[in-house]
Amino acid sequence: MPIIKILPHAEYCPQGVEVSAPAGTSICEALLEHHIHIEHACEMSCACTTCHVIVREGFDSLVPSEEEEDDLLDRAWGLQPQSRLSCQAILAQKNLLIEIPKYSINHAKENH
Repeated sequence: MPIIKILPHAEYCPQGVEVSAPAGTSICEALLEHHIHIEHACEMSCACTTCHVIVREGFDSLVPSEEEEDDLLDRAWGLQPQSRLSCQAILAQKNLLIEIPKYSINHAKENH
């Protein structure tokens, strides 16, 4: 089972954290299952960018992004070459190191 190491984020995991999830799970699902309440305003339907993450290690192991995700990522705050929407980034067998950006495009947080 792959391990996702999340770098410290002031709101979601101030100390950083490691979680594990089965291959075939999205990064967003894995974080939520481990009580890391990352924003996901569109309920993981690939319709916003609030679940944007930067995959610092293991990026190439993820299922490749599709055009719809790539188009949305253009609107994400802090976009980088290793950016993905966590609701669309599906785990394979490799471990990941991810960073949750400090900001999202949401003006108000959704409580899910």
